[in-house]
Amino acid sequence: PFDEDERDPKVWFLDHDYLENKYQMFKKVNAREKIVGWYHSGPKLRQNDIAINDLVRRYCSNSVLVIIDTEARNVGLPTEAYYSVEEVHDDGTPTSKTFEHVASEIGAEEAEEVGVEHLLRDIKDTVYGSLGERLTSQVLGLRGLYQHLTHVRSYLQQVLDGTLPVNHTIVYQLQDMFNLLPDVSNPGLVTSLSVKTNDQLLVMYLASLVRSVIALHNLINNKLANTDAEKKETDTKKDSSDTKKDASDNKKDASDNKKDSNDSKKDGSDSKKDTSTAKKDASDSKKTGDKKKEKGDKEKDTSASTGTDKKDKK
Repeated sequence: PFDEDERDPKVWFLDHDYLENKYQMFKKVNAREKIVGWYHSGPKLRQNDIAINDLVRRYCSNSVLVIIDTEARNVGLPTEAYYSVEEVHDDGTPTSKTFEHVASEIGAEEAEEVGVEHLLRDIKDTVYGSLGERLTSQVLGLRGLYQHLTHVRSYLQQVLDGTLPVNHTIVYQLQDMFNLLPDVSNPGLVTSLSVKTNDQLLVMYLASLVRSVIALHNLINNKLANTDAEKKETDTKKDSSDTKKDASDNKKDASDNKKDSNDSKKDGSDSKKDTSTAKKDASDSKKTGDKKKEKGDKEKDTSASTGTDKKDKK
């Protein structure tokens, strides 16, 4: 937790209680590791870095400041390391504190390296093949070499102008570098370089041709696949329409069958009605016959009784 006044860089706040708590937690987890300094995201040294470094030195003597450039555009490590020194002035004025650059490198344990390799493997652009990745790496390497040579030239120019003192160690290293350079004036070396360059260009040309042919082949296959897909889609739509038509016909037939069934039911009800009417008529006829029979029996009885009376009278 850090905050500072944008208008006055001398006004700043650092929560060292938070740092103490984190330091105690760090000691519990990583007892064998030691904290050697602090860092900020820079990208350059700031005016209040000396005061912050003095505060950090209460917990870590001879602390190292590491500036990490989070938006580095140059080739190389995006880090710069410094440590605090006392600067003595020739005019007798009191000494002042300043930062001096110190060489640094980034390393990791085996487990961390494996994890970083997996992350870098996922970050790589999968559009280009191994050849494109190699060429990209070569371009970045040449760009970094150019920047280093520019720094060397600037240093030598400042030494010639008397701005910087002569450092014989750096001069010896530069001499060793120049001794390792090949003699480009040798005709055999020039021929070898030309042959090697032509061979590499031929490989690149053939690779470009093969890549173009493969891309054209994939384009043709894609066109054929799209044509087949469109044909299948058309056939599917046609089959779907036929299926819908058959379904509508079946529905119509079912409706007709239902209508015929209703007519049959109606005819059956009419037949039942006629049967009940016939049964009723038969019942009425039977009743009429019974009545006639009863009437005949009554008449017979009457005639019989009349004959008996006549006989009695005689």
